[in-house]
Amino acid sequence: IIETKGRTMEVVTHFVNDTVEFYKWGLTIADKRVENWPMMASPLPTLAISCLYLLFLWAGPRYMQDRQPYTLRKTLIVYNFSMVVLNFYIAKELLLGSRAAGYSYLCQPVNYSNDVNEVRIASALWWYYISKGVEFLDTVFFILRKKFNQVSFLHVYHHCTMFILWWIGIKWVAGGQSFFGATINSSIHVLMYGYYGLAALGPQMQKYLWWKKYLTIIQMIQFHVTIGHAGHSLYSGCPFPAWMQWALIGYAVTFIILFANFYYHAYRRKPSAQKGGKPVANGTSMVTNGHSKVEEVEDNGKKQKKGRAKRE
Repeated sequence: IIETKGRTMEVVTHFVNDTVEFYKWGLTIADKRVENWPMMASPLPTLAISCLYLLFLWAGPRYMQDRQPYTLRKTLIVYNFSMVVLNFYIAKELLLGSRAAGYSYLCQPVNYSNDVNEVRIASALWWYYISKGVEFLDTVFFILRKKFNQVSFLHVYHHCTMFILWWIGIKWVAGGQSFFGATINSSIHVLMYGYYGLAALGPQMQKYLWWKKYLTIIQMIQFHVTIGHAGHSLYSGCPFPAWMQWALIGYAVTFIILFANFYYHAYRRKPSAQKGGKPVANGTSMVTNGHSKVEEVEDNGKKQKKGRAKRE
């Protein structure tokens, strides 16, 4: 037993040392332009925030268990429309910067120079990374409103991984083809947060919000486009880091599976009937980028099942 434990510790020690050495080597090829930007000198702040997020996922529901849900209507309106503005700014900067720099949409290597347009693109990508940290508030608001069923695996997987992976992206490839996926995703987020901002205004907006299911369809198209774009780059030998392309393909595949499952349960599967003929929920708690299929607008202060909700 002692010998086995000793070998295990030796393997763990070698693994940790190899990881540290690999990271030190990686720093030698990192983007020198961003090393002094906020949050970019070390992965520790990003990892710490992500760990706090996971801790809140555990502690938040326990804290709220015996408390009335918060309404947060005004907060949600301000938050969602602020995210519309932020994502619009990111998409606009990436589009204008890439156009001014003469970027190719099929193959664009990273230019690590201090050219004004390259720095503009890198800065927009940094803001995109920051936006993924801000999106942790999606989960915070769900838990404070006691919407625990909406904090699904897809929700947590999306929010936690995007923040960490985009730190890696900005650290090593803050430019080139990185702009492509970020431009598409931030543009979709303009629509998505616009939808939820309108939904937060109250039930009177529901007749104008018939297009939610198409957000999910657009998301799935985005992932297929991402795979096709990365695959084309690999096939054509584009001088953009191949490890980044393979990572994008693998990551997009996981989202296609998860979003397809959500779409099936949310829009295709017929709900079973309760006793008395009343329809019941289909059992899914999957979400589109952190938001459920059916946003109960009455939770914006119009209706509560038990008592009055806390207000801001």
